[in-house]
Amino acid sequence: MGRGRAKAKQTKVARDLKYQTHETDFGALASELHGSKGEDDSGQVPPEELEKWSDYSDSRRD
Repeated sequence: MGRGRAKAKQTKVARDLKYQTHETDFGALASELHGSKGEDDSGQVPPEELEKWSDYSDSRRD
């Protein structure tokens, strides 16, 4: 795909985002930003996993 066609597509997407109205769920946004009480720590890596891969870390960063 040439640069002209890619730029035209980006312009179309930007125009759609600018002029279309979107329904925003501010309650869901607030709970996502502040964290919810029923949240699990699925984003946390267990210490055993970190220890297993510590030998592969970049020694220049220390």
